Amino acid sequence: MGRGQKTVFLLPPAFCPLPFLINVAIEELVKERYELPAFSTLDRLSGHIRSMVNNRLFKLCSEGLSINEQIYLDQLLIATGNEIDENATLNLLKSPPKSAKLSGLKLLQSKFDVLMTFGDAKRLLKSIAPTKVRHFAAQARVLDISEFQDINLPKRRTLLICLLYEAQVKTRDYLVEMFIKRILNIQNNARQRLQELRDKHLTETSELLATFGQVLKVSKKAKENQDNTVLGEQVQSILDEHGGPELLLQKLDEIAAYNTNNHLPLMWRFYSASRKTLFSLVRSLDILSTSADESVIEALKFVLDNEHKRAKYLPFEIDLDFISSNWRALVVEEIDGTEFLVRQQLEICIFSNLATEFKTGDACVVGSESYADFREQLLTYAECEPLISEYCRLLGFPDNPHGFVEHLRQELMLFASEVDKTCDVDKQFTINKEGDPVLKKVPSQNQPPEVDLLESKIRVLMPERSILDILCNVEHWLNWTRHFGLISGSEPKISEPAERYIFTTFGYGCNLGPNQMARHSRNVVTSHMISYTNRRHISAAKIEAAIRDIINAYNRFTLPSCWGTGKKAAADGSKFEIYENNLHSEYHIRYGGYGGIAYHHVSDKYIALFTHFITCGVWEAVYILDGLLKNLSDIQPDTLHADTQGQSGPVFAISYLLGIKLMPRIRNWKDLTFVRPSEDATYKHIEPLFKGVANWNLIKTHWYDMMRVVLSIKAGKVMPSTLLRKLGSYSKKNRLYQAFLELGKIVRTMFLLDYISNVSLRREITAVTNIVEMYNAFLDWVFFGKQGAITENDPIEQEKRLKYLDLVASAVILHNTVDMSLAIQTLMSQGEVIPMRHLAALSPYVTRHIKRYGDYVVNLQNIPQPLEAAINLPPEIFEM
Repeated sequence: MGRGQKTVFLLPPAFCPLPFLINVAIEELVKERYELPAFSTLDRLSGHIRSMVNNRLFKLCSEGLSINEQIYLDQLLIATGNEIDENATLNLLKSPPKSAKLSGLKLLQSKFDVLMTFGDAKRLLKSIAPTKVRHFAAQARVLDISEFQDINLPKRRTLLICLLYEAQVKTRDYLVEMFIKRILNIQNNARQRLQELRDKHLTETSELLATFGQVLKVSKKAKENQDNTVLGEQVQSILDEHGGPELLLQKLDEIAAYNTNNHLPLMWRFYSASRKTLFSLVRSLDILSTSADESVIEALKFVLDNEHKRAKYLPFEIDLDFISSNWRALVVEEIDGTEFLVRQQLEICIFSNLATEFKTGDACVVGSESYADFREQLLTYAECEPLISEYCRLLGFPDNPHGFVEHLRQELMLFASEVDKTCDVDKQFTINKEGDPVLKKVPSQNQPPEVDLLESKIRVLMPERSILDILCNVEHWLNWTRHFGLISGSEPKISEPAERYIFTTFGYGCNLGPNQMARHSRNVVTSHMISYTNRRHISAAKIEAAIRDIINAYNRFTLPSCWGTGKKAAADGSKFEIYENNLHSEYHIRYGGYGGIAYHHVSDKYIALFTHFITCGVWEAVYILDGLLKNLSDIQPDTLHADTQGQSGPVFAISYLLGIKLMPRIRNWKDLTFVRPSEDATYKHIEPLFKGVANWNLIKTHWYDMMRVVLSIKAGKVMPSTLLRKLGSYSKKNRLYQAFLELGKIVRTMFLLDYISNVSLRREITAVTNIVEMYNAFLDWVFFGKQGAITENDPIEQEKRLKYLDLVASAVILHNTVDMSLAIQTLMSQGEVIPMRHLAALSPYVTRHIKRYGDYVVNLQNIPQPLEAAINLPPEIFEM
């Protein structure tokens, strides 16, 4: 065995992508001064060794199966017409969750029960690295039954185990998500019913008030006449006129019962239909507390133990200190001096608190991914200790709790004093007579009239193109389709793969779908060819790699540097219509209608860096930092703008500790808490803004915990969204949440002080956030098929649709930049004088010259002008 071959063979099983193995072999051969063999030799040897390693894993995993487990896996490949059968099927493993309605929840619970008849598949995968498990599951997910039959038995069973394990993990996640949504739906229905009852009794309330008004009038007259006998007769007459005291008291009791904001007594009627299903769901999951306080888990066990009871009351044998006073009034009832628990109300109370515990991370599910104990994903304190000093040095922080707190206290103190002095001179911020803060609007800047003329001249010089022409030209320049191919890593076994990949990208990126794409392709491709290519050859990660190539090429151009520096980005969401019958679909009050949210991070250079697809009910700020950390392109922003939805206290804190400057456009900034550095810090002009004092001791106490979180994020152990989902809701148990919230208040106070005193900052925030809104409008134009509705219910495919869309949009933006740059060069060669400030007013979201309709033809024989010809603009532009 040769040196390079031996090096590759000794690699751990997790590292098996073919390009990686080839690179390792080349590196080792060069290091040992061996003559490099032909690339085909390295390719063949690396592929052989990878097969050997994988076959060993397949054999090891397959030999660990019992006879019953082998039968279970083999039966997965027996097709049935039922969506849920006594035996699991391949389609069942791949099936996406339905909506969070009761029927969808029952269907998902039945699926999980069938999957778990195999047992926990994790125990059979201990010898396989998690990255390999995910890779094998991804391979299995795109295969159908006939394709599985062509695979040798050990590999087939191993792929199925990985797919089964993934299905078990994801189904646990979906069950918890549905549980939370179901409880939320019950609460919302109860609130709505309370409002309906209030409206219903509004007339009766008016009648009672009118009756009471009559009583007051006769009482006033009687007092003047000092005749109580007459008063009594008159009052009795009034009461009899309106139905008598008993009827009036009955009406009063009915109105009083619903004349509060307490909807809890009304929850039972909406909960009862879901009771059996919710109990089954909770029983099927292994739920644990993530803190030493296990009172909710103990109460849950008590409720589960008494599920079969039908008595109204249960003995008071559990600790209920965690429930609110409103719940306690319903749950606890005293009879003859002894306190009892009202069984029905107790069930709803505990399930409601459990849903809150899931959201705050105070409860976790064993074997889940999204609802696992996030602490287990963090670096250990021993792993963090040697990293803290260097990390703090890079960010300019002291590397100890006391020093950090003093540094931040001084920063807040100096900044607040400086802003107070600024407000004495600059009257952008004032306090009105009522004591309310008033911030003057930023005056708009009019676009120079020469810009419209310049746009017209450039547009005349931009050739008419179709979107497919653009994709073909970008393929010539960048070979972006090289990232696509079989998920297994083997060479594509399709004719003209680049052409097929371009058709597929256009079909899904413009939302035509495979059927319409095939109808308009002059019989070059069929719908099956398009859907097969999407399923077998293209994943979200591969699309991201292609987008990254385009972003990096775009960043080489001079023209985008006229629009921005690349150091700023904005995040914002846009709603996409999707079918109601899936877990992602929710009704969005702000946007209106059912759908999901595409959450984009767009550079100030006008190109999108990353996109997430999230549900409408998720606070957008949860994902605001993920986009920057997952962005691996050459454009690396350190300042992030957003709207009100893109901020919260913990987000400000984590951003600060990651070295990211979060600067959102906050609509309700007056309602946020400004904290002063100390009790004795007072200010002349901005004093009314402050509503509290920073809790420095809390930050100092949990500084190491917060640094552990941030270092874990930087190490790639956990994403910010995983933590922010847990830190997005108040938890009195979670002291880490409270520490992040307190740090976030301090950081946000400094930002808000800068915001109200700095007109340039407010103008910059508006300008960059306007770019992402323009990008959303541009996407609406690109995503023209099916009225912009995503017709896929699978969350994985929904995410891919948006990745395809970003890929097509990025290609159009790049090509527009090329055409605009060439047009500018032409104009300047003709003697046109174009100052940089005019170019800064342009954007690459130009669509008038692009054809969207007609027959769709891929022509890779048409060679475009070299990309390099358009990269640089004449240097005199930057001197004007």
